Amino acid sequence: MQILKENKRVIVFLTVFLGSYFLLSAIYHWYLSLTFSPEHYPDFITYYVAKQSNDLINTFGYTGQIFPMPNHPAMAQFVNGRHVARIIEGCNAISVIILFVSFVLAFAKKIKTTFLFILSGVSIIYVLNILRVSLLCIGLYEYPASQALLHDILFPLVIYGVVLCLWVIWVKIVLKAKGNEE
Repeated sequence: MQILKENKRVIVFLTVFLGSYFLLSAIYHWYLSLTFSPEHYPDFITYYVAKQSNDLINTFGYTGQIFPMPNHPAMAQFVNGRHVARIIEGCNAISVIILFVSFVLAFAKKIKTTFLFILSGVSIIYVLNILRVSLLCIGLYEYPASQALLHDILFPLVIYGVVLCLWVIWVKIVLKAKGNEE
């Protein structure tokens, strides 16, 4: 019993983190099981990530086009007429967002501050992901031999690096607020 008292903060953190992670993941998988729309294929969020990324590719001066892939739950991304990528459910950053939110909730103090930080962080991650997918597709067009480096190392490093920075900022906010309370 003494060990539980000594490690109460760690136990609460892990319980809230894992509980919110599994709950949000379950809700997301339930959403995926319910959403099928030929207009927003393969699912609403992935479709809009593909669409917004494609719009950004066009803004960068390339000709981007996306098409549903009926034999795969994905959108085919073309840059200047060349197929460069499949944008699948895993490209929409929802799993990264769930991980981010779970950590913030596990380290939460004040409801308003937590809500605003989650809203800001989710927005940053979403926008960064649109930029990531766009630049990855352009990179795959310009440097097709670098696919493994770009897709498997560089771009995941960027998005997870930003999430890590957001977590550090959140911990500093919480610790500063805790210091002000004492």
